[in-house]
Amino acid sequence: MRASELEKMFHLEDTYWWFVARRIMVRDLLARHLRRSGAQPAPRIRILDVGCGTGATLKVLAQSGAVTGLDSSRAALDYSRQRGRWQLALARGEELPIASGSLDVIVALDLLEHIADDGAAAAEFARALRPGGLLLVTVPALSWLWSQHDEALDHLRRYQAARLRHILEQAGFQIERLSPLIFLLLAPIAVLRWVQRLLPRRNAQPETAFIVPPRPVNWLLTAIVWLENQWALRWNLPTGVSLMAVARKP
Repeated sequence: MRASELEKMFHLEDTYWWFVARRIMVRDLLARHLRRSGAQPAPRIRILDVGCGTGATLKVLAQSGAVTGLDSSRAALDYSRQRGRWQLALARGEELPIASGSLDVIVALDLLEHIADDGAAAAEFARALRPGGLLLVTVPALSWLWSQHDEALDHLRRYQAARLRHILEQAGFQIERLSPLIFLLLAPIAVLRWVQRLLPRRNAQPETAFIVPPRPVNWLLTAIVWLENQWALRWNLPTGVSLMAVARKP
């Protein structure tokens, strides 16, 4: 990811509705599925955040176990260090420097779309997880939403549910939840992306479509996505801007 976009993300992640709602979803999904599996007490659960970016999710994951952040960008890890004293590793998602069967949980939030061979990354996640280990993945959805926003974030693709299911099952995972996310805001986000696509670019480099709203609007957007996420914990949304999957290694 470009240095300018990493800096933007670092300053937005603590408060921007998209990131805040996603962290709450991760916390709730982990609590729900770890409880189902009868996992060890939190200090003994080993969690890897693959593609940890600027590190805002690490604090949430640390509530569930011993967390390590991994990213292929030195700049991203430098930002993560500013958020706390985390264990961090510089590596690629498809080449984890982790012993086989040594992890309880892998979290990969908006990562697979950056990796050319996403199937190889999923297979590497399966290798590193212990039997019964949990994988939590989010990816951008709906190829027709492709815009300058994706280019600025160095995305290679957006996903359909069938592709995400296929690569996870090919890697040997059993899918426990697979649902779209961010349904009610799909229409305004689509309009924004189409407008961005039609307008001439202000710079030679593509730019993300993050628009920081007034604080009350930001709170309302966070609440909307939080309510949808509570639904998606149990039932599928019809469509959405993103996809979420929870999968388990048999």
